Amino acid sequence: MARLVRLLGVLATLTLASVVLASCGAGSAVADARHSCVDVKLALELQQRSEQPGLSAPQRNALQAKALSRLLKATPSAAAATSADGTWNPLMTTINEAERVPMANLVASLTRLCKVADSKTPYL
Repeated sequence: MARLVRLLGVLATLTLASVVLASCGAGSAVADARHSCVDVKLALELQQRSEQPGLSAPQRNALQAKALSRLLKATPSAAAATSADGTWNPLMTTINEAERVPMANLVASLTRLCKVADSKTPYL
């Protein structure tokens, strides 16, 4: 009986440690996702400015290039978030798609993903 009590104590300790460690990883993932979203939001602002009427083609292209550059700076934090918690993979993947897809087509997805990251319950 004493062995059973010790075994249950060890199992309870391991279970509690697993829960605590898992929650720490999720917390760091959210922090990384939020850090990534700082750059994402700046990129989206630049993208929005590039769509304003009255800009010349060179001005528009310069703003779009700055937006893409800023967005790609968000990649390391998004990758860290994904490494800590795989549910953040859509954020990293969407950021990386900007090299293949016009950024204007990613605005809605990036906006939603960052709203999730900044929410009080940031879970995808």
